Amino acid sequence: MSLVNDINTLVICQVLSALCLLHLIIFTITAPSFGSPHSHLSLSLAQLQDQGRPFSNPRFSSPTLSLETLPSTDMPFEIWHGLEDGVRLSLTQEAFWSFSQHFRIAMVDQHILHHGDSIVEDQLWEARLKAKGLAGNLAAIMTSLGLPSPAANTPLGPVPLGDSAYRKKCRGYVIIRDYSFWTDRAVTFLGELKAKYSQ
Repeated sequence: MSLVNDINTLVICQVLSALCLLHLIIFTITAPSFGSPHSHLSLSLAQLQDQGRPFSNPRFSSPTLSLETLPSTDMPFEIWHGLEDGVRLSLTQEAFWSFSQHFRIAMVDQHILHHGDSIVEDQLWEARLKAKGLAGNLAAIMTSLGLPSPAANTPLGPVPLGDSAYRKKCRGYVIIRDYSFWTDRAVTFLGELKAKYSQ
């Protein structure tokens, strides 16, 4: 009986640990970066305005632009929602790690394009730190819940769309656009996970 109680206590502690991390992650995703008013949406708008035309045109959108090195945004909601929690956690963790690597490239692009004088470069730095921290916290949640540890995160290889100023701007646009998609997806999913383990 004592062994059963010990196991139950361990499971409860693991779930509580995961819940604490979920609280932290959801707050980190939704809170402004480092006390500033900039969210991932503000970053997207600032990046568009900072690049000039056609990016600064009202309602600019280019859904056909993509980067094969970025996490996919093509999975329909019904399929995503039907995946097991562990699979979704793993995919989300991998996505934010990938974005932390892509943001580094976007920062270099902005530095080259604006000669080190761009507010977007600072915002990309903040977004990169946030994405990297989220990836680490998600890995910790997986461990707390007894899920398989995420695979070792390998450095990012060559990324397309960087051989001209215009293509560098396109690359930054796609990275931030897809990051916004995954951030919204993560907030919804982690909110559901928090509610599930709070019951």
